[in-house]
Amino acid sequence: MNLLNKSPDWWRGAVIYQIYPRSFQDTNGDGVGDLLGIVQRLPHVASLGADAVWISPFFTSPMKDFGYDIADYCDVDPMFGSLADFDQVIATAHALGLKVLIDLVLSHTSDQHPWFKESRDSRDNAKADWYVWADPKPDGTPPNNWLSIFGGPAWQWDSRREQYYLHNFLVAQPDLNFHCTEVQQELLSVAKFWLDRGVDGFRLDTINFYMHDEELRDNPALPPAERNDQTAPKVNPYNHQRHIYDKNHPRNVEFLRKLRTLMNGYNAAAVGEVGDSQRGLEILGEYTSGEDKMQMSYAFELLSGHEPLKAGFIKDTFEHLERVAGEGWACWAYSNHDVVRHISRWGLNPASSRVYTTLLMCLKGSICLYQGEELGLPEADLAYDDLQDPYGIQFWPEFKGRDGCRTPMVWHKDAAYGGFSSSKPWLPVPSVHYHLAPDAVETDPAALIHHYRRAIAFRHHHPALKAGSMTHIWAHGDVLSFHRICDEEEILCFFNLSDHPVDTTVPAGDWVTIGGELGSIRPMPDHTLHLGPWQPSLLKLNQGGRDG
Repeated sequence: MNLLNKSPDWWRGAVIYQIYPRSFQDTNGDGVGDLLGIVQRLPHVASLGADAVWISPFFTSPMKDFGYDIADYCDVDPMFGSLADFDQVIATAHALGLKVLIDLVLSHTSDQHPWFKESRDSRDNAKADWYVWADPKPDGTPPNNWLSIFGGPAWQWDSRREQYYLHNFLVAQPDLNFHCTEVQQELLSVAKFWLDRGVDGFRLDTINFYMHDEELRDNPALPPAERNDQTAPKVNPYNHQRHIYDKNHPRNVEFLRKLRTLMNGYNAAAVGEVGDSQRGLEILGEYTSGEDKMQMSYAFELLSGHEPLKAGFIKDTFEHLERVAGEGWACWAYSNHDVVRHISRWGLNPASSRVYTTLLMCLKGSICLYQGEELGLPEADLAYDDLQDPYGIQFWPEFKGRDGCRTPMVWHKDAAYGGFSSSKPWLPVPSVHYHLAPDAVETDPAALIHHYRRAIAFRHHHPALKAGSMTHIWAHGDVLSFHRICDEEEILCFFNLSDHPVDTTVPAGDWVTIGGELGSIRPMPDHTLHLGPWQPSLLKLNQGGRDG
């Protein structure tokens, strides 16, 4: 049994396993995962060698956006269980040596939250300015041109106040007004409630959406050549604007400092999700530099794109990160609950899946793994009638939404619904997932899950990989290489990110081959490195061993 890491820097280089509660394990037979299901399956997470779990929202909610529309920040939705069940999650995780991060959605609430119900009741009640309200233009149209990520205007008319309210996401998700001091204090109290309950930190949803421009200025248009689909699907007009005024407010950092001060008293850490494809890495630097803001920010560069990662792209990404966020700390992931699973997105085979896993564990930053990626689960291909996600329903069929990556976990190959539930789940269990269930692959030494365990253990064994610098990033064709350096340890990493063999040259030095369990190979005596398809070479420098 692992001991819980008490270091204040436990988060630096940590491997964090994301749990989507609805789809992890159902224990009461209603077809929806629950907190006691998480308790039941935490040993699986611990067996991977993860340092922490990130649990997506389980708070009281009408579930218009599946928990990201919160109606009570300090209680558990009955669908998932009770506060007592959550206490069991904490106790079990800690006993297994796992930290627990919970997903706090602070930028907006549900329209069923008591705060919003009071706020919309009149223009002069105690919570009248707790949300972002604005008068219409003289012609009755919305105050400005801001758009919702879910499509259409970001403003909704309310007949009671005869004003518009801001919703950067669903109409049922009104934005809180962070320019109101009382709102900030109330949200800090929410964070304290969960810290007192034993959580080790937070994943902060849409961290750069907290504050808006008080003058409500229009966003400028974004030229077509600069548009991409990292923040929103290609078919979404949200991509047609440069989002200067509806998010990324400079004073956002002031609230983050208050939250950091609170967390410091609990040895807690936070990873913020920066939802911005235009200035994402710059904002990451602004929000994580120094010792007074968030520890980590979630980066989207490796979560987007339909082509497998290229050596040049990784080089450019990390060099850009160093330029604009050299003092910050990124958290990297290939998959999560919002994007197509990377096995399908990149069309990976067993060999490429393994090398990308090894690469992820060698990158500078912390790591997030999404439930099921250790099994190699592909994206589910769902019929329109099976969709639950309002995002997919809105933009079908050009964008099929997020349900394909949210289908239930499989645990037993021969059990009904893969052992997830005793009754029909909220989303179908794809037939192609059954043969990838843990009990089906555990005895197969070539199964991807064993490679994940080895790669995570390898990362933990080498301080340079967890917390070291990343220098001399080099890309030549399909070969990527870089150095990871920490104190007396220096590791040189080579990756052939292609399906054909490549020869390259190792710099002079007394290099020792490591990572043989990950497929790493040694160079020839003349320093030539014959990399096979999808093959790494991981080399450690003997102390004092460089030949000039």
